[in-house]
Amino acid sequence: MIIQNFKELASSDKKKDCLEILESGLQAAQPKNILSEYVTPKEIKIGKKSIKFENYSSVYTVAFGKAGDSMTQALNAIYPVKSGIIVIPKGSKSVIKGKKFKIFNPRHPKPDQTSVKAAKEVMKFVQNRKKDELIVFLVSGGGSSLLALPDQITLDDKIHVTDLMLKSGATIQEFNCIRKHLSKIKGGKLVENMKCQGIGLIMSDVEGDDLSSIASGTTHMDDTTYQDALDIIEKYKLKRKMPPEVLEVLNNGVRNKNETPKNAKIDNFVVANNLNCIQEMEKVAKKKGYKVKTIQLFGDIKEAVTKILENISDEQKTCLIFGGETTVRVLGKGMGGRNQEIVLRLLKNTQKSKKMVIASMGTDGIDGNSVFAGAITENLKIDLQTMKEFLKNSDSGRFFQKQKSNIITDFTHTNLMDIGVILR
Repeated sequence: MIIQNFKELASSDKKKDCLEILESGLQAAQPKNILSEYVTPKEIKIGKKSIKFENYSSVYTVAFGKAGDSMTQALNAIYPVKSGIIVIPKGSKSVIKGKKFKIFNPRHPKPDQTSVKAAKEVMKFVQNRKKDELIVFLVSGGGSSLLALPDQITLDDKIHVTDLMLKSGATIQEFNCIRKHLSKIKGGKLVENMKCQGIGLIMSDVEGDDLSSIASGTTHMDDTTYQDALDIIEKYKLKRKMPPEVLEVLNNGVRNKNETPKNAKIDNFVVANNLNCIQEMEKVAKKKGYKVKTIQLFGDIKEAVTKILENISDEQKTCLIFGGETTVRVLGKGMGGRNQEIVLRLLKNTQKSKKMVIASMGTDGIDGNSVFAGAITENLKIDLQTMKEFLKNSDSGRFFQKQKSNIITDFTHTNLMDIGVILR
């Protein structure tokens, strides 16, 4: 069971059903349940593409992102690779041990010195591989901050930019566009001068499975420009807050037309996305006898809440499953994340509705700046002003802590965006 406080939270039949549906989504996001569809002891086969291991003198893995260790473990269990590098967030204990894998634990979501060290090691490892060797890149969300190699700016500048973007309400695509143009490794630069063969197996945490955005497209080409990065800074009115060195790098990029790689060096394939979770959750909900509707949500959290409310059925024994990833503008200094905030906003908006269970969580197990994965609640009567105060201070995590309604999983070693359930 990935949900650690399942028993405490399952205080009613409806809550138990809701938690079991969420658990099925988390299990569907585990790489061991995904990679075996594409990897056999002889080859990697995706659609018409087949890479036979016997054609290479050695096979290696380079894994970065929240699922880096579990993806490596899943692949290595099917085909034992020669060696590799794993880069996963600080606090996440690797599920795979052994001398053949070098493991780094940088900070997330803001980079640190270990992010720089990991990026340099990965660069060196990739450049040292020979022509007849193969690297399988195992990429998942979170990779952007885990590998940091700032280009003509300091790490402190990079951290400052990350902090500004995290609080701005920008989409992940917009955020990663800026990251790519301030980096020596992102936007396809990692594989640009690689001598060996490579393939990218990617777990998507981005709307539309945009390969150039997942982990900032480290092994893919980049379809954004320096001008795009400047336009995003302008859009969110961040120009005055940006370090002058950052603006200088971006302006020089526009002037010199020294763009990120625009052609794909290796093939990258999305092997899993948020729909893997939603489809499994739908199966489980239907087995339990619920009439199911599924939706995906992206963009501003307030608009997402409106869409959810529009899709809640008045009928009994109905289940609304939602997935995706919203953006939140951080207003206060509270503790929480977009999943706990979405549950709190829904709770506030369903005070006069019939009884229902509301839950939402991040498949990575860490919601925002909290230690919780998300929250689950019934739409019980709660003082409106109290809820407004917690929302105003971006403090949804503490609100649900008081209610003993936070979902706890710890690091799940995967990342396929967010999942949520509303049961009637």
